[in-house]
Parts: sequence; structure tokens; C-alpha cells
Amino acid sequence: MIKVITYGTYDLLHFGHIRLLERAKALGDYLIVGVTSDDYDKTRGKINNQQSLMERIAAVKATGLADEIIVEEYEGQKIDDIRRLGVDIFTVGSDWVGKFDYLNEFCKVVYLPRTEGVSSSEIRAEKRKLVIGIIGEGNICDKFIRETKFVNGVESRDCGPDFKDVDAVYVASHPNTHYNVIKKALNAGKHVLCESPIALSVEEYKELMALSHEKGLILADAIKTAYSTAYSRLLVVAKSGRIGDIVSVDSVCTSLHGGAGEANADLASKQNSICEWGPTAVLPIFQLLGTQYKSCRITTKIINKELNYDGFTKIDFVFDKAVASAKVAKAAKAEGELIVTGTKGYIYVPAPWWKTDYFEVRFEDQSENKRYFYQLDGEGIRYEIVAFARAVESKMKNLYVEDEISEKTIGVIEEFNNHRYVEI
Repeated sequence: MIKVITYGTYDLLHFGHIRLLERAKALGDYLIVGVTSDDYDKTRGKINNQQSLMERIAAVKATGLADEIIVEEYEGQKIDDIRRLGVDIFTVGSDWVGKFDYLNEFCKVVYLPRTEGVSSSEIRAEKRKLVIGIIGEGNICDKFIRETKFVNGVESRDCGPDFKDVDAVYVASHPNTHYNVIKKALNAGKHVLCESPIALSVEEYKELMALSHEKGLILADAIKTAYSTAYSRLLVVAKSGRIGDIVSVDSVCTSLHGGAGEANADLASKQNSICEWGPTAVLPIFQLLGTQYKSCRITTKIINKELNYDGFTKIDFVFDKAVASAKVAKAAKAEGELIVTGTKGYIYVPAPWWKTDYFEVRFEDQSENKRYFYQLDGEGIRYEIVAFARAVESKMKNLYVEDEISEKTIGVIEEFNNHRYVEI
């Protein structure tokens, strides 16, 4: 029996995919199809798949051409699969000519002609033509514009006050402007992705969410960390019971800019510490422990009373069976790490944890420790753009920052803005 193996993403399975599978099948007696996992696709720069891994596997299975379907999860797996499965022929499309010649050492390599004029990338681009207008300026906007170039079918451009010629807006202006800008955009029929916090009061947030629902539009919180692969896996590991019951979450986010020495005019144009860092710092707390805390104590060092500008703030939460703390600062510096404490072990994420591609699970017996590594492209921004584009296309808000977390985060900031804190 001649065994043939081929690999692909098979997103939005089309006629070209089927013709390639038919040709592969004709090369032997038994066809093995490797479908690439979402995580592995990310490492290869394919971040805009429209379908999940299970949907893509189901589509390949439905063709009836594959005798066996496996999942490709890591670099170098092809050699392992060829040896393990006793493969005689490896085949792939002719656009990869020469790329896999190294496999000739293990089996015969055949490059098959592709069907001209059919491409998943073209299908995705045609299906999802999303133009995002940029509102704001500075480094975060520059990063967002740069990252949209990696997402097929999404464009970004400067946005005028009338929101003409755009389908959605990305808001990265000062938090004081968010409510009015978002309300105007929603009334103009535009979807909105906004850097957190979306508003500065819970009442304003609820009003904006109600308006987005009424208009059938997406209003989403932009916290890029939520879309990092390593961070997502961290949540899964923590919630799986691997470290036992979670009893504490400690999060630190600091940066030395916007300090006490700056003039009032300079500070007024910038976010204070709790607005700039607070949403990121409390994200793992709320996602791991929930939002139903029993008490919240805010301790802060105000460096400008007129502007209520904090140089350093510590937020302490008490939950039914756990505690948590978040430290944020723009005029003080600390190790920007995240530690999740459990009854069996703990998770350690080194600084800067909000841009991590790596974390460790540690135990009393160090031989049980495990390190996790995941590729991080664009600090998570490009994955955030992909998720937003999918939400707009499907009209389903299946994003990584839940509405309840956005609301609770705003609630904490509102407490601060109402001077419900202890000053040091």
C-alpha cells in the first residue's frame, strides 16, 4: 500500500483545495491530510483564518478524500509524521516548489500544480472588506495602522469628523473624549473598537452599549493583551486546576512617562496611571476570579490634584475565596510581572507580562515545573484586529474582553475619579 501525505490550512475550503486533494489521492492508495492548527498557523503568519480548526477538519472530512486526518501543530512535525506513519509520498502545491526538497531523504516529494484563479486569501479579502478609520494619534495608532497591513481584507486610514468612507472606527484618543466620539460614530452607523476605558462612568458605558445594540453595531474594548496567545493559554492553564485553587492574582503595570516634573498642560493631554494601565492590570484579575468582588480599596499617590492625576495607584480586591492586587504607575517603577497563586503551585509571567510570549508553571518540586512558549506578533494587536473584523462580519460580539469586565473596569476607574481612594 502506498501512503501519501499532504498538509494545508483548508480555510474556506474551495474547488482548488478539492482538486489538489484529488490529485494527492491519485498518487497512492491511502491519503493522510494534515490540517494546521490555529497556533501553528500564527507562527507562519496566517492569522486571519475565517474558520476554526474543527470547522476546517470537518470540511476536509466532508470531501470523502482523506483516509486519515491529523493536526499539524509544530515546526518539524512533517518529518516525525512521515516516519511515524510510514509515508511513501509527500505532496504539496507547486507554489512551494523546492521548499520541501529536504524531505526527499525520508520519502518521495511531489509538487502538484495548483488550480489557477482560486485562493483562500482572495476569498477572505472579498468576503471581508473592512475599512477602519483612525481617531487619535501617537504610538498606539501607529502600531494599529502597521498591524492592519498583516490582516487580509482590512484597511486603515485617517478618519474625518463625519466618518465618511469607513465601515468602523478605532478610537485611541484621550479617555475624556471617548464617550462623545463613540456616540457620534455609532449614530453614524459605524462599528467601534476603542482603547480601554470605553467611557469614564458606568452610566455612560451602559448608554453606549444600548445604542450599539439598537443600531446592530459592534462596540468593543481594545486591550491587546487579551489577544496574546500566551496570555490566552495562561488563562486556560490557571482555570484547569493545574495549580490548584486560585487564591491570589497580583498584576503590575508601570512606565516612567507622565511624571511629577511635567507641566500641567502636558499632563492634561495624557492619560493618568489608572486610565492608561488600569484596564490591562485588572484584566487577569477579573478573567480569573470573576467580577463579583466583596471589596475594593484604592490607594494612590496624586501628583497633580487639579487634574486628579495619579503617579502611582494600588488597587486591592477581596473576593469570596481569593484576593488580588493591581499596581499601576507612570511616575514610579516596579517589576512588571504577573503572578497567579494557587494551592498546588503558581504561574509566573515575567516583565513585561502584558506583552509576554512565555510563562512558567512552578511547583514546590521544581522537577515538575513547566515552561510555555508562544509566538507573539504585533503585541497582540493584529489578532485583536482579526477578532474585531470577524465580529463585524458575523454581527456577533465574540471578542476576548467580556462586556461585564469592561463595565467593572470602568466602575473601578469611576471610583477613583470620584476620589474614593486613600492618598499617600
